[in-house]
Amino acid sequence: MKVSSFDFELPEQSIAQEPLPDRAGARMLVVHRQEQRWEDRTFRELPEFLHPGDCLVLNDSKVFPSRLFGKRPNHDGQVEVFLLGPSAEDPLVWESLVRPGKKLPIGESIIFDDELRAEVVARGEFGQRTLRLRPTTDLFATLQRIGHVPLPPYIRRADTAADRDRYQTIFARESGSVAAPTAGLHFAPEILVACGERGATIAYVTLHVGLGTFQPLHDDVLERVKLHRETYRITPENANKIAAAKRVVGVGTTSVRSIESAAQLGRSEGRTDLFIYPGFEFQRTGAMLTNFHLPQSSLLILVCALGGTDLILDAYRHAVKAGYRFYSYGDCMLIL
Repeated sequence: MKVSSFDFELPEQSIAQEPLPDRAGARMLVVHRQEQRWEDRTFRELPEFLHPGDCLVLNDSKVFPSRLFGKRPNHDGQVEVFLLGPSAEDPLVWESLVRPGKKLPIGESIIFDDELRAEVVARGEFGQRTLRLRPTTDLFATLQRIGHVPLPPYIRRADTAADRDRYQTIFARESGSVAAPTAGLHFAPEILVACGERGATIAYVTLHVGLGTFQPLHDDVLERVKLHRETYRITPENANKIAAAKRVVGVGTTSVRSIESAAQLGRSEGRTDLFIYPGFEFQRTGAMLTNFHLPQSSLLILVCALGGTDLILDAYRHAVKAGYRFYSYGDCMLIL
C-alpha cells in the first residue's frame, strides 16, 4: 500500500485558524461503518450515541509551552526551538526541532533569557537537534514563563494568551505533550456529565504527543514506515475499566494508539512506535471520535484502518464540500 493513496483535496480556507467561541460547539460527522453511510450532526449530540457498557477513553496528557525563541551569542538573528521531549537518561537533554538548523553546529549555544540557555550536543535529520538545557531555576516554571503554545504550523498566526486555555483539554493532568490530543478539545464539563448519564464509563490514558505528529512520512510504502516512539501509560484502575467495557470508544488517535499498544504489548505502560494502517486487527477499539487530519498522515491512515479507506476518504470529501473546519481547532468525526 502507498501513503500517497491516502490523499484528498483541501482548500486553505477549510483549515481552522481559531477555536470556536463555544468549546463544545463543533460539527460532528457521524460515520456508520456497517451501513456505509454518514450523517451531519453536532458534537453536543455525542452522548446520544453512547450506551451502557461503553467506555469513553480520553488522553489526559497536558501540553506544555514548548516553543522557544532565543539567540546565538554575538548574533542578531532569532533562533526558534521546538522542544519535543527529554531523553530517558537525562531530563535536561532534549530532542528538538530547530530553525535555522544549518547555522547551529554541535557545540553552538542558544540563549533564551537569563534563566535558560542550551547547547547543541548532537545533530539529526530534518532540522532535529539534541540540546542540553541549562536552566538556573525550575525548568518547567521557566518554560511556563517564556515558552509559547506550540500551535501547529498550519495555524498561521502567533499564539495568544487564549491559546493557553483552548489548546488544552479540560481534563489535562500530566505535562509532556508538544501538541494537544485535539479530539479531546471539544469536551466541556457538561458533555462529560451527559456521557456518564447515558451509562458510559470514562477512562483515561496518558500518551505524550511527540515528533511523529508533525513530521511527514518519509517513505511512500506503508510497510516500510517507522514512527517515532511515544510514551504511554494506563493506570490499573483505568485498564480495568477498558477491559470491562462492552465497547471501547477511543477519543483521538493517541487514545487509540495507547489502547491498542497496551493490548499488543501486554503492558499498561511503555514506549510505542505502533503504526496502525489498513489491515490492522483492532483488539479493543470499537468506535472512535477524532478530528480531521492532514492528507497522507499517519493519523489519517489510522482512521482509515478503523473506518475503511474508501468510506473515510469519501466522508472527508463530503466534509470539505459541506464546509467542515479541519485540523486542530476544527470539527470532528465519530466512527461507529
